[in-house]
Amino acid sequence: MQPGSHNDPAVADAPLEATGTAHNGGLHARFTALRDVLQTEVVGQPALVDRLLIALLADGHLLVEGAPGLAKTTAIKALASRIEADFHRVQFTPDLLPADLTGTDILRPATGEFEFEPGPLFHNLVLADEINRAPAKVQSALLEAMAERQVTIGRRSWPLPKLFLVMATQNPIEQEGTFPLPEAQLDRFLLHVPVGYPKADSEREIMRLAHARARDELGPHAAPRLLLGQADLFAARRQVLDLHMAEGLAEYIVQLVLATRDPRPWAPDLREKIEWGASPRASIALERCARAGAWLAGRDYVLPEDIQALAPDVLRHRVLLGYEAEAEGLRVDDAVQRLLASVPLP
Repeated sequence: MQPGSHNDPAVADAPLEATGTAHNGGLHARFTALRDVLQTEVVGQPALVDRLLIALLADGHLLVEGAPGLAKTTAIKALASRIEADFHRVQFTPDLLPADLTGTDILRPATGEFEFEPGPLFHNLVLADEINRAPAKVQSALLEAMAERQVTIGRRSWPLPKLFLVMATQNPIEQEGTFPLPEAQLDRFLLHVPVGYPKADSEREIMRLAHARARDELGPHAAPRLLLGQADLFAARRQVLDLHMAEGLAEYIVQLVLATRDPRPWAPDLREKIEWGASPRASIALERCARAGAWLAGRDYVLPEDIQALAPDVLRHRVLLGYEAEAEGLRVDDAVQRLLASVPLP
């Protein structure tokens, strides 16, 4: 396999409509159909589905935190089966090596030359399962891939696919044998999404689906129908970037992020509780995500509600609280909500 290639025959043979030429309505209809299908397959987690699509549109990576069994893996596998993309899952463990992600040079005895064998990072969608179980060297290799869209082996660097999304998961329950993610890597994630337990009616539907799938295990399985080609996705990303955002809303984003660094003008009591605020990447991420959220909602302009809905997921992993906040039981989400309530709308 060449680095970044796509060899899935189910994808290659799937009948897609003319890609990359659809107008705004056609592209939005495709994404709406994709979201509807995913929500039938990932029951009880509508926010996770929406955030996955926003990350896809905003060309960013996703950190998902939740207990085992909450459809985190199911969500990204379902997404990969419905778009023109290949998928790979990597289980992060303390003995994982950087080469297990990036690939390595292999000596071919027949020629006496080294040949690069690409690793899991050369897929379009990568699930980094329990990312905080891997040591610092592995985190560093992943950080280069996320930040630079390339991996370096020896003296050579290899570009990753144009469509490249990492969804990393963390288990908030079990902390033994884990390595906290460095702030530099956390900042590279577009969104940090917590997932909780489903409601009773959703859990009943999950049981029904699991039962139906178990009964069909021995029968023939039709390949999932592709709903989105890569050309469509890149066209949608261009439309998201062209979406109208008023100057006042751009300034609102800047003031929100500035408030995480110095909240005194809006919430003075938070000044001693926030140790580190969000970097300029937070402003960029919130602007891109707000545009993507507005586009998914079918609008060609951004509303304040788009910014406010996504601000917690954009800022949650970028704001570091101090000891005083921890002593009072103040969470990052509480601080962000305080700032959202205090920073005036344009």
